[in-house]
Amino acid sequence: MVSGWSRKSSLGAVTGAAADDRVAASVTAAVLAVERGAHIVRVHDVKATVQGLKVFEAMQAAESKENKNMEIKK
Repeated sequence: MVSGWSRKSSLGAVTGAAADDRVAASVTAAVLAVERGAHIVRVHDVKATVQGLKVFEAMQAAESKENKNMEIKK
C-alpha cells in the first residue's frame, strides 16, 4: 500500500494549519499509514517523518518485548 498525505489540504481542513505548517499532521498521518499497512509513504518532510517512524518502530519493539516477557511469566 502507498500513502501520500504529506501537507494535503485534508490535513489543513482537520488542523486549520497552512500547508507550510502541517509537519506534525503529515508525520502523524505517515506513522498511522505505516501502522495500518502502508509500505511506501510520500512525504515532503523526510527528516521529521523518519524520526517519527523510528519512534513508532521503537515503541512497537518495546511492546513486542513486553508481550513476550508476559508470556514467559505465565
